[in-house]
Amino acid sequence: MRVLALDYGKARCGCALSDPTGTIVTPVEAVARPATKRGLARLQELVGEWEVDRVVVGLPLSLRGTDTEQTRETREFAERLSDRLGESAPVELHDERFTTRIAQRMGGPFTTSEDSRAAALLLEGWLAARSR
Repeated sequence: MRVLALDYGKARCGCALSDPTGTIVTPVEAVARPATKRGLARLQELVGEWEVDRVVVGLPLSLRGTDTEQTRETREFAERLSDRLGESAPVELHDERFTTRIAQRMGGPFTTSEDSRAAALLLEGWLAARSR
């Protein structure tokens, strides 16, 4: 099953993709303004191009595990994306606390955005939780 992970942000959405076996995670190009019509269309294109079976959207809960304004915005984005994708690729939310901070500290190739590195960390966590 190929999974696309998204680290949602209003300006940019980091993206990472798993291989079909769920073993290798690769950060890919971020999508600009993902909640716009153009951004949602681009995400739908990526799902089709990469034959994605599931989309995992990082849920930015507070340190206490409660919702924030960003959490609510992310939930709305995930719902809009789910409506757009329909049954072709179910969308689910996964706790993403600390992924952006870890991605900032990791650094990485200049061709990979911090947002997409955060999405890769999110996807690694989701795959690990799923394998337990």
